[in-house]
Amino acid sequence: MKTLNILFLLVILWTSISCQAQITSLQKDREVGGGCEGCEAVFEFGAKKLSPVDTLPLFSENEPKLKINGSVFQKDGTTPAANVIIYIYHTNREGEYQTFGGEKGWATRHGIIRGWAKTDRDGKYSFFTFRPAAYPTRDEPEHIHITIKEPGKTAYYLDDFVFEDDPLLTKEKRENLADRGGSGIMKPNQANGILIVHRDIILGQNIPDYE
Repeated sequence: MKTLNILFLLVILWTSISCQAQITSLQKDREVGGGCEGCEAVFEFGAKKLSPVDTLPLFSENEPKLKINGSVFQKDGTTPAANVIIYIYHTNREGEYQTFGGEKGWATRHGIIRGWAKTDRDGKYSFFTFRPAAYPTRDEPEHIHITIKEPGKTAYYLDDFVFEDDPLLTKEKRENLADRGGSGIMKPNQANGILIVHRDIILGQNIPDYE
C-alpha cells in the first residue's frame, strides 16, 4: 500500500510539472495579430496526432470535393516553416456551420467541418474537404476560415480562403482584403474528380505587431 501511495504521488507530481511546463511555454508566446476571437480553437485537436495532411469531416459525403495544398514560409518568403499548426473550418453545402449537437468548445460556433494540419520540414500542408457554400444571406463569398499557430507566437488569423470564380467575390471585396499571410484568393482546377487549389502562406505578412 505504501508503494502504491508513493507511485500515486509521483504521478501527480509529474502531471503537475508537465502542465506547468505547457503553461510556461504558452506564456512565452509573443502576442501578435491584433486580437483574434476564436483562435483558441487551434488547440482543440485533442489527442489527435497532427500531420501535414488532414481530411475534414463529411468529405466523402459531399461534392464538389476539394483539395487545398501549399507551403508555409518564414517572413522572408523563401525559408520553409516547419511545425506550424494550421486550423481551418467552413460551412456545409447549405451555407451553415453544421453541428450534430453536444459539441464543445469552439465547435459550437465553428461547427464540425474543421481540421488541423502541422507543416512538415519543407513547410508543406494539405487538406481534403469540399467546397463550402455561401451564407444563405448571400452577403459574403464562399470562404474557409484559417488560423495559424507558429512556434513562439500567439495564434492569429489569416485572410480567408476564397475562390477566384465566385461571383460574390466582387471587385470591392477583393480590394478590401488585407492579404494577411498573403492573398487567400485561390483558382480552382479540376483534376481526377476533385477541385484542387493552392495557397502559399508567408508568416507575419501584414500581421500587426509581428516584429
